[in-house]
Amino acid sequence: MRNSTKNLKKLVCSTAAVALMMGVSVAAQAEMVIGFSQIGSESGWRTSETASIKAEAQRRGIDLKFSDAQQKQENQIKAVRSFIAQGVDGILLAPVVETGWDQVLKEASRAGIPVVLVDRGVDADQSLYLTKVASDFVQEGSLAAAWLAAETNGVCDVVELQGTVGSSAANDRKKGFESVISNFPSLQIIRSQSGDFTRSGGKEVMESFLKAEDGGKDICAVYAHNDDMALGAVQAIKEAGLTPGQDLLVVSIDAVPDIFKAMAEGDTNATIELNPHLGGPAFDAINTAKKGGDVPKWIKANGPLYLPDTAAEEYKKRSSS
Repeated sequence: MRNSTKNLKKLVCSTAAVALMMGVSVAAQAEMVIGFSQIGSESGWRTSETASIKAEAQRRGIDLKFSDAQQKQENQIKAVRSFIAQGVDGILLAPVVETGWDQVLKEASRAGIPVVLVDRGVDADQSLYLTKVASDFVQEGSLAAAWLAAETNGVCDVVELQGTVGSSAANDRKKGFESVISNFPSLQIIRSQSGDFTRSGGKEVMESFLKAEDGGKDICAVYAHNDDMALGAVQAIKEAGLTPGQDLLVVSIDAVPDIFKAMAEGDTNATIELNPHLGGPAFDAINTAKKGGDVPKWIKANGPLYLPDTAAEEYKKRSSS
């Protein structure tokens, strides 16, 4: 009888162990595998976006295959092809530029792998990707211009720090800004050049603008396509002996913590938030598609305009999170 009891216990334990192992195996097989091709880490906002998507993947138990393209499209195309070869469940792509994606997107489509564009768009057949999770860059540019028009009564000579040439963010933020200032004959862009979305690039381009425009005396405002370039411009303005935020107004886009510090200190005047928390809606879109549901072609994630009156509070909140 004792032997029978021992054998029964062994059988129960053995069965439980097998069931546990099978459960783990099934869970491992059920885990979603997603490839994420990121542009790089050219700005504080980009770093926040990467961290946010990684954190959301971990929270959901998603196996995220991450690839940093270091601002090179060829690296992104290689990464996407690697993800396809691995048979991932979906791909997140933050495209460095708009064009040149048709072939690799067709390859993903043929493999039955949904591609979600995050933050930026592409100039390609919309049927080749599932959706785009991003802000409306045109609207951001329009909002920046509307604020500046109101602040200057529509009279201002502006220098523009553009983002990466060929990127949807740079193209659309310029388009939105110009669509508004076209209504104000005395509000115009007098110089425009790419700072490649980097702080160092913004500083270098702003230095050249200041030299070309009689030390900056005729410049009324700086419109930067992102905060990092604006912060670089602030350095250049100070080194030129001018007071940023007063002698030259500064408006930019992203709402990274450092820009709130600069606003609180009086160095910049306005920023428009670009939401970096794009992982949740991107992963939701892939899940919905896998279940046969409908997904809109553009999931918008726009943020508000921030001014100096709340800057100190926002900096404290964002720098501690």
